[in-house]
Amino acid sequence: MKVLTLREPWASLVGERIKTIETRSWPTNYRGELYIHAGTYKIPQKDVRANELASWLSGALNYGYIFAKCNLVDCIRIDKDFAEQIKKSDMRNFLCGDYATGRYAWILADIEYISVIPAKGHLGIWNFEY
Repeated sequence: MKVLTLREPWASLVGERIKTIETRSWPTNYRGELYIHAGTYKIPQKDVRANELASWLSGALNYGYIFAKCNLVDCIRIDKDFAEQIKKSDMRNFLCGDYATGRYAWILADIEYISVIPAKGHLGIWNFEY
């Protein structure tokens, strides 16, 4: 299975469908089922933004687990118009990402929780086998 590791609280924001766009500095040609893994890096108390985003969550953080799956349906190069569109239509999603011109928006759909699987994270999209 293809997996993407995200730091918390961003991983759990995907799980709760608050964050349906993952912004990255690099594009991907991959489309299809993608599992979400929460990295083990703890949110520093001094990180005001991350702690504010974590306060939006209704559940616990998922450090060190693959806990959700979704479909990666598109990858769009961010321009000023795209960023403004997201800002106007979904401010919480906008606040969860970095919509600087030239970055990429990975569009996630059909997000759902799964039974948790402990795993070590990796950079990029990586393969996990039971």
